[in-house]
Amino acid sequence: MGQAARPGGFSPEGGPRFARRAATYAALDLGTNNCRLLVARPIRDEDSGSSENFRIVDAFSRIVRLGEGLSQTGRLSEPAIQRTIDALLVCREKMALRGVTRARLIATEACRAAENGAEFIERVRERTGLELEIISRETEARLAAAGCASLADSGAKSVVLFDIGGGSSEIVWLASGDGLSGAERVRHWTSLQLGVVTLAERFGGAEVSFAQFSAMTDLVEAELQHFLARASKEEKCQRFHLLGTSGTVTTLAGVHLNLPRYDRRRVDGLWMSRDEIDAVMKRLRSMSYAERIQNSCIGPDRADLVLAGCAILEGIRRCFPSERIRIADRGLREGMLLELMRADRPAA
Repeated sequence: MGQAARPGGFSPEGGPRFARRAATYAALDLGTNNCRLLVARPIRDEDSGSSENFRIVDAFSRIVRLGEGLSQTGRLSEPAIQRTIDALLVCREKMALRGVTRARLIATEACRAAENGAEFIERVRERTGLELEIISRETEARLAAAGCASLADSGAKSVVLFDIGGGSSEIVWLASGDGLSGAERVRHWTSLQLGVVTLAERFGGAEVSFAQFSAMTDLVEAELQHFLARASKEEKCQRFHLLGTSGTVTTLAGVHLNLPRYDRRRVDGLWMSRDEIDAVMKRLRSMSYAERIQNSCIGPDRADLVLAGCAILEGIRRCFPSERIRIADRGLREGMLLELMRADRPAA
């Protein structure tokens, strides 16, 4: 399916053929750990004709752990492939039900790195009719910026955006720029081949000692040195801050707020001070694996990954000290939706 969805009902092969209706957009992000879908319709300003804003009409998220064991074998395992195809079938049905007319479906680090990544993409096409696009690390960084930059402090001359993934982590230096899109504000970017799944498999995730946590943090800090050198001449100001998007930072925010269950409305856009981040990370590191499982904002799916995410965050904070971090529960999918809608705007 790629950039544009096809009209109609269902193909004889079982793939989706989306009906021609008022424009409905879908964005699917298949990562190393998660499969996530957003379906949205633009909200148009009658005076400007803008389609910058949208209303979510359906969503889906499932932890599939596509990259489980990839760092040891170099391949996507059969159980992981089956879990992921099951999730993608749900996504296909949701897109068909909502009459999606335009879509972009991307796959990231697990499919980039796996020896059988291309074979997996073909299996998905045959089983579901969905055509996944394996994007580059640069494209991933740009889409993260497109999806999140609106949350950056408009008074800051520069902001460091980070997206901690399952198999990689993208770091982006955003400059100020009135009237520019998030992607247009990117001055520097890097992609670390370090994510919560890869670090947890390498150093341990269920029980993490002080030495293991320190080793993970040191590794992240070392890997960031080239990016730090490139960004060192960029202008900063007192309003400089970090902008984080990922399951790691949204989990930290939920735990910080003591939410009885995760609530995106309270997390997306939340400002956290350096002291608050320190406190919640200390709290998480003091929890046992069983206690992390029982926490309503962590649960069994993230209990063995959240400390690896904390170590990545700590490495970023060491390289880019900041008094505050803004939490974004948005990212690649929102970036894709905005780009699809902007591309359609002249025709509209």
